[in-house]
This record gives sequence, structure tokens and C-alpha cells, in this order.
Amino acid sequence: MNIILLSGGSGTRLWPLSNDVRSKQFIKIFKKEDGSYESMVQRIYGQIRAVDPDASVTIATSKSQVSAIHNQLGTEVGISVEPCRRDTFAAIALATAYLHDIRGISEDEAVVVCPVDPYVELSYFECVNELYKAAQRGEKNLYLMGIEPSYPSEKYGYIRPEENGYTYTEKPAKEKAEEYIKHGALWNAGVFAYKLSYVLKKSRELLGTSDYATLFGDYEKLEKISFDYAVVETEPSIDVIRYAGEWLDLGTWNTLSGAMTEPIVGSGKVDDSCENVHIINELGIPVLGLGLKDMVISASPQGILVSDREASSRIKPMVDAMDQQIMFAEKSWGKYRVLDVEEGSLTVKVVLNPDQMMNYHSHEHRDEVWTVIAGYGRTVVDGMEQPVKTGDVITMAAGCKHTVIAGPAGLQMIEVQLGDEISVSDKKKYEWTP
Repeated sequence: MNIILLSGGSGTRLWPLSNDVRSKQFIKIFKKEDGSYESMVQRIYGQIRAVDPDASVTIATSKSQVSAIHNQLGTEVGISVEPCRRDTFAAIALATAYLHDIRGISEDEAVVVCPVDPYVELSYFECVNELYKAAQRGEKNLYLMGIEPSYPSEKYGYIRPEENGYTYTEKPAKEKAEEYIKHGALWNAGVFAYKLSYVLKKSRELLGTSDYATLFGDYEKLEKISFDYAVVETEPSIDVIRYAGEWLDLGTWNTLSGAMTEPIVGSGKVDDSCENVHIINELGIPVLGLGLKDMVISASPQGILVSDREASSRIKPMVDAMDQQIMFAEKSWGKYRVLDVEEGSLTVKVVLNPDQMMNYHSHEHRDEVWTVIAGYGRTVVDGMEQPVKTGDVITMAAGCKHTVIAGPAGLQMIEVQLGDEISVSDKKKYEWTP
């Protein structure tokens, strides 16, 4: 089974646990049997592997999310990188061209496109597998997953049964949605199955090309339109497979907290007078709730949210208005967290996973000082390699090439950046092979 997972999101609706680098699908809040926590993308990926261990998974995402994907899923998963955000049609066209031109998958092969962040049962991916098999048979051009509507939502597209098949309407007004539901319409789950040749043809028709290199190079110029509007609404040859299991769109704090397997993640306590209170705390300090009802409390290095569950859906415009620095991120080699920001300095805690290394790089406008606080490994400074251990201090002047490689137990250090122009863009990468 070939699967494309769409991994987008700007990281605002689930602030402060999400930001421009870590969107909601990377937040680890789902408790596993061993007591550890996993994220939405890890949960979804595990479900795919449970249904089809040999599935070929490609994630369509922005460049800023690649490190987090590698951190959580490893480096073997395929990634189609979007140079910028152009909505779902361009993302699906680019990923389809990636499968054909880069991965060498035949035009006659089927693929299923799924969102990366629904909260679903394993039967969801059994249904996805059925969609894949139907698309491989190729009796219709496009196959959709349909969900039984629970209310006349204006957020979803509606798949409407007709005498000779199905028609599709994207996000109708509430009155129309009520009418559609009365006549047996289903919600569109955002899951599409087709043969590669179908979307490659649509890409040539609507974007002028289906060549991966051309699409990637001209991506910023491509029309910004959803797959639903560009393709599904105009396609007469559609079939639908119904999914009747659990399906939740965890796009707000209200819905996300409702899917949590326990009310408190991290350090937190509530008294007996509290009702329906959820705490998610990524800080190393306790959070205490007293006399609260229907509340969400979330704390991370990015900030602290205290909100009524229903009111939490109004968070996006307030977060969009903030001018915030990224305070934490997962990288392919580990993670970092900003501890202190001052004029002329930035202090960061860096954690490298076992046997992982940063990019070999330099900075033009800042000096750096590393203090190893746990573990051991090696540093490379202007080509000179030396071992480092807990307590060692390494100093790099501006323009100096440097990297660090963790040992088998991993490595932690405090990084102090010093300079008048401290910026994430002040980084030049170099090739270096250990």
C-alpha cells in the first residue's frame, strides 16, 4: 500500500505546545502501554504499520517539520518537502510527482492520501487499505472515505449519493448541510485514493506540468487551492467507502483534551472541587488547579494557557498577533529549549540523542560557548576533533566551523550565544563526515 500523509499546520490552535516548528501532530500526549507518550504522527504511523507492515509511507510537509519527523519516525520514511504553503492540491500534486519521478512508482499504481492528525481506531486504516485496493482496480477515477455526520457542520465537505453515483460539495452553509444529511450525505474525511496517472493528469491540466523538478522549482507560483475544490467537486467518476469507527478532528484544545487518556500530563495536581480539568505541562515546575470547571491549562517554554474549554477555540487570532521567538524544537539529532533571552545573549539547553550529531556549521554574527552537563562525545572545531565529557567547556568564535557528536548514552549541554545579531538565519552548513 502506498500512502501519502499530509502534515501541515501553523501551530497556533494548540499554543503553547505547538509553534511554527512543532505543529499539533508532534505533541506527545497519548499514553502507551509502557507508560511513555506518543504523538499523533507516531500513533498514526504505528497504526499503518499494524495494518500493512510493508506500506510505503511518504509525508508531504514543509521544510520546518522535516527534523521533527525524522526525530519521531526515523530517517527511513519518505518525505516530499513543500518549499512553501500552497494548500492541498499543490501538496498532493507535488507528492504524487515525487512518488513517480523520484521513487520510481508506476503511473498505474494506486496511492491513498490521508491527513496526519485524526484520532482514529485501527479499523480506519483497514478502511484505507480497502480504498487502496479499490483504486488499484481502477473502476472509478477517485475514491473517498465517507463519515456518518453527527451534526450539520460547515467545516466539512459533503459526499451526496445520487442515482448514478455520488456528487461532492465542499463546505456548504448550515442550511444546505442539513438538507444533504436528510438525503444520506456523508462527511468527507479528507482521504483520497487514486492511481498516480489520475493526479499527474490533473496536475498537467491545472498547473501546467506534472514534472517533479518543475513543480518544486515553481511551487511558490502555483495556484493556492484545495484538492477538494480543484478536483473532487468537479470529478464525476467517484466512489465511496464508508467508515463507521471513531474519528475525531483534534484541531482545538477542546477536542484534543477530550481525547486524552488521562487528565494530567506532566507535573500537575487538582483538588476535589475541580471538574473536567485537563493539564498538560512541559515545564519542570508544578501546576496546581483549585475550584476549576471545564478548563484547559497548558504550559511549555513557549508560554502558558489557562482557558475555558469552549473559549479555547478562539485562540488563533490572539496567537497570530504575538511576535514570538521559537522557544523549543525537535531536530533530527535531538531537541533544544531556550532557557533565557537577553539583549546580546541567548541561552539554550541542547539534548543530543545517542550517536547523533549536529550539522557541521558556522555563524557569522555570534560567538558560542558550549558547557557539557551530561554524557560524553566528540566535538569538531575547524576540522580538529577532540573528546568531550561532563564539565568540559568549548568556545567557538564567529566564523568558526563546529559540530558535536554524542556518544552511545547521548549528550546534554548548555549553549550560550553571544552577539549583537543573534538570528536563526545566521547559519552556514558544511559537509563533514565522521
